[in-house]
Amino acid sequence: MVKFLLSLLLLCTFAFAEDEVVLEEVSSQDDNLTTKIKSFLNDKTYEENKGFINVIFDPKSSFYQNDRVDAVKVVQTLKENGLLKLFFKKPQEFRLNFKTNGSPLFFVKLMGDTLRSIGYYRYVTTASNLDSSEFTWSINLTSEYATDPLVLQTQLQKSSCNIIDIEKNGPKEWTYVIDITKAKLNVQMLQASQEVKLKRSLYAHWLDVSKIRSLKIKSSRRNSWYPYIAYYDSSLHLVKILKRDKIYKEILLNIPKNATYIKISDLYTLKNVRDELILLPKGRR
Repeated sequence: MVKFLLSLLLLCTFAFAEDEVVLEEVSSQDDNLTTKIKSFLNDKTYEENKGFINVIFDPKSSFYQNDRVDAVKVVQTLKENGLLKLFFKKPQEFRLNFKTNGSPLFFVKLMGDTLRSIGYYRYVTTASNLDSSEFTWSINLTSEYATDPLVLQTQLQKSSCNIIDIEKNGPKEWTYVIDITKAKLNVQMLQASQEVKLKRSLYAHWLDVSKIRSLKIKSSRRNSWYPYIAYYDSSLHLVKILKRDKIYKEILLNIPKNATYIKISDLYTLKNVRDELILLPKGRR
């Protein structure tokens, strides 16, 4: 009888231990949001504001997207409630890492445009790495503020991209994981018979030519334009380049069938283009 009771006690103990393991696993799974919140704050800030954090992150379910933590919303909530400071006391050099599973050429161009759109014009590439699963691009830049994830997300969405995760690696280093599965450059799409005027710019003009067959470009009399035209496919692989070492006032281009984007520049310097270029797209495809 005693042996039976001991066996029953041991069985119950093992069952209880197994239940504890299950509960720990569930707790850990349910705690993804808390883990993410803690990753953006130091221990002192989190412990001092734990009650407040529980309030502003209630209900927790609203901070998940497709079973993953919405990192952008987490950072924005912490920022709006004064728990996360993105501004520095003075301009600081910091590091941004970007990870994606898409084309490196396309991604660097897309991110370069996006960074300029939010005010980051000067940065230095410090590392880049491509393996079988992802591409990582790291840059250093100097600014008075760290990147605001909501602002970055808003600009990326214009190119059909999304931030799927954010990591704060340190006070001056952040990592963004970005989905570019459906990405496209945020540039104007040319349509047949719709005239477009390109204003003077220090940067080459990028446009979507996937819907047209040919393009006439007229240059103002004030320009000394030496045409430099480059065509790219949807992944930004170079399709064709056209260079002209003489001044053109007008040029007619036949768009290659596999070209999605066109880059219009000057063979020497865009300072030669003092006035506008007029584009006259023709033919639908």
